[in-house]
Amino acid sequence: MAIERLLKDDATEEKGERARMASFIGAMAIADLVKTTLGPKGMDKILQSTGRGRSVTVTNDGATILKSLHIDNPAAKVFETIADISKVQDDEVGDGTTSVVVFAGELLREAEKLVMANIHPMTIIAGGYRMAVECARNALLQRTMDNKEDSDKFKSDLMNIARTTLSSKILSQDKEHFAKLAVDAVLRLKGSTNLESIQIIKKAGGSLKDSFLDEGFILDKKIGLGQPKRIENAKILVANTAMDTDKVKIYGARVRVDSMTKVAQIEAAEKEKMREKVQKIIGHGINCFVNRQLIYNFPEELFAESGILAIEHADFDGIERLALVTGGEIASTFDNPESVKLGHCKLIEEIMIGEDKLIHFSGVEMGQACTIVLRGASFHVLDEAERSLHDALCVLSQTVNDTRVLFGGGWPEMVMAKEVDELARKTPGKKSHAIEAFSRALQAIPTTIADNAGLDSAELISQLRAEHHKVGTCAGIDVITGTVGDMQKLGISEAFKVKQAVLLSATEAAEMILRVDEIITCAPRKREDRM
Repeated sequence: MAIERLLKDDATEEKGERARMASFIGAMAIADLVKTTLGPKGMDKILQSTGRGRSVTVTNDGATILKSLHIDNPAAKVFETIADISKVQDDEVGDGTTSVVVFAGELLREAEKLVMANIHPMTIIAGGYRMAVECARNALLQRTMDNKEDSDKFKSDLMNIARTTLSSKILSQDKEHFAKLAVDAVLRLKGSTNLESIQIIKKAGGSLKDSFLDEGFILDKKIGLGQPKRIENAKILVANTAMDTDKVKIYGARVRVDSMTKVAQIEAAEKEKMREKVQKIIGHGINCFVNRQLIYNFPEELFAESGILAIEHADFDGIERLALVTGGEIASTFDNPESVKLGHCKLIEEIMIGEDKLIHFSGVEMGQACTIVLRGASFHVLDEAERSLHDALCVLSQTVNDTRVLFGGGWPEMVMAKEVDELARKTPGKKSHAIEAFSRALQAIPTTIADNAGLDSAELISQLRAEHHKVGTCAGIDVITGTVGDMQKLGISEAFKVKQAVLLSATEAAEMILRVDEIITCAPRKREDRM
């Protein structure tokens, strides 16, 4: 009774077994939700927003689906740990977001059976899962391949990883084409993981196959009237400043005049102010001016007279990236030309993509900058293509840094499961049950890949297990033929970094949910009656 007096009216609490079951069920429900999107034959989800416009997203990207979920059930709220791990996975290594959630869900499903069998959660965590995760990671470390010395082999590794990453996405039909685009773009970065310098532009029209990689930078803007359409050896001033004051704009002030000539004088003074500002900008010795804000007709005329290309209303993301790749800085005052850093590029010209005119900057200071132009039938297709390409670019840029590679198609999970199983046989006491459970959870990923492809998973996994008892096997699931295939011949590879992140993040998230033994829900705030 004491606790009931302690908590406010309407506050509820669930203890021990019930609390744990509630958090298990919430987490497993979420894992089951994204399970069907895993693997090359995974299905898509339609997400409809509740906001204005009710926008619809079609995706099979685990992180995107989980970001869009609004969960009310307090037990499932705990699961947000899992939504978080998928987000971290997406930010850190870019891919494996669905795998990490499915694996964490399976670890909890196995833990639930163990808790039912009176094994304490701390035994499962400290004794079982932690030993198992160490053993699984070591098993992977021993089997990684590293071709960083041989550039041709390494490039083919990167192509394989890109193909494998894209095969579970919308781009799987043209994965050769997009794998090449992604690998070329990432190799231009020369080992940097800063994807800022790879710009992605989406243009509806054409088919996905028409997408291409362009060296340099493309700005989605038109060149103003009467301005030069082509400039060589450009000196670019990138600015964020108001260039729309050739009209009287004095808000909230009242000017009393006794004749129209006085109004004309005020307008002339405004115009003169603008002319001075433009002269200061021209004084920087530039031939291209890019502004974040609008440029009205009068300053635009002045720029055109001086042979300067003026681009207005460039979106902020666009000018930040333009400043980065041309080696300039964004300026907003123009009194000290010597302290303003200008951007440089060899050529600025207008190009056509589909029906639209865009401005192309080539030969930029930052040699690794490039733009990927995506074409596609509709905006939904383009958005999903961009998400898929982002995953591939992230994974590849991480792989260029950490060059270790593994086979894919369920091979790493089976390798880990075999080692963990052997550890379970050697370990005495209750811990061995938890280690065995970890091994079963690992096999859930290849099982799900097979199930999603409409194959007989029980048959395939048992064949795989038998194959993995042979030394040096490369067996994994070939979803195209529906049999056990050789991953080396099929060229199915994954980055070691992604697999390691899946393994460690999922185990930590499952561990956190396992520790829960009480859920206290606070009472909602009552509305005050003001009548």
